[in-house]
Amino acid sequence: MKTLYEEIAASSRDATCCVSTSCRESAWKLSPLQGGAGGGSPLIEMEQIAKVFKTIAGEFVALKGINARFYRGEFVSVVGKSGSGKSTLVNMLTGIDHPTSGKVRVDGVEIHHMHESDMAAWRGLNLGVVFQFFQLLPTLTLLENILLPMDFTAKYPPEERDERAMELLKLVGLHELADKIPAELSGGQQQSAAIARALANDPPIIIADEPTGNLDSRTAATVFEFFAGLVQSGKTIIMVTHDPSLAQRTTRTILLKDGEIVEKTDLD
Repeated sequence: MKTLYEEIAASSRDATCCVSTSCRESAWKLSPLQGGAGGGSPLIEMEQIAKVFKTIAGEFVALKGINARFYRGEFVSVVGKSGSGKSTLVNMLTGIDHPTSGKVRVDGVEIHHMHESDMAAWRGLNLGVVFQFFQLLPTLTLLENILLPMDFTAKYPPEERDERAMELLKLVGLHELADKIPAELSGGQQQSAAIARALANDPPIIIADEPTGNLDSRTAATVFEFFAGLVQSGKTIIMVTHDPSLAQRTTRTILLKDGEIVEKTDLD
């Protein structure tokens, strides 16, 4: 069975083939978003998002009429108990899953109206995703894991990719371990490598689903400070977390309960 990251990678690989053949033009119309901190119009808008899963036991409503806005340069935490809909919300933002109803607009683009191959190409350029369980490909070295997103999107020329990957590993303090495979690293080191991979194509948006969930408190604090630095540089970060001490340090917090937003602070 493929991991979630392998599924994303596969869809991105299909998008790369599409770019090189008949739908090259349509794929590359999806240009990277322009970063930059500040308010103004929302970068991401969720409008009446609902998600219903059909199971043997009947329908399960994971999200109910979600309305939310995220702005450039924000660091937003999404909190709630297990089963509250946090990961489903993240999947709506990344385009990994589709809402049953409602719209997600990113920089004015309704992402769920895209063809799957265009969606994968767009996501590869605009979103960096960090998972709780790292989702590094186990048979690849750290360097190869970070090169993978660059190879899929072809944003950077081939001759520049190795140097950029090493610079990202140096940024997270892992450049001396570039030839190691994930199993040879600690949990904190694997998460640092996953963050470097998320930055491979310099995306303006980082989506992090429980990025500190499997880390000790000291390593979690280090990861959080790294995210805070990315926000200072103009990135927009949406982070799902169970850690109230970390949530309190973000720009604002959205609280989910039973698939609904029950508390949030808005900039509107």
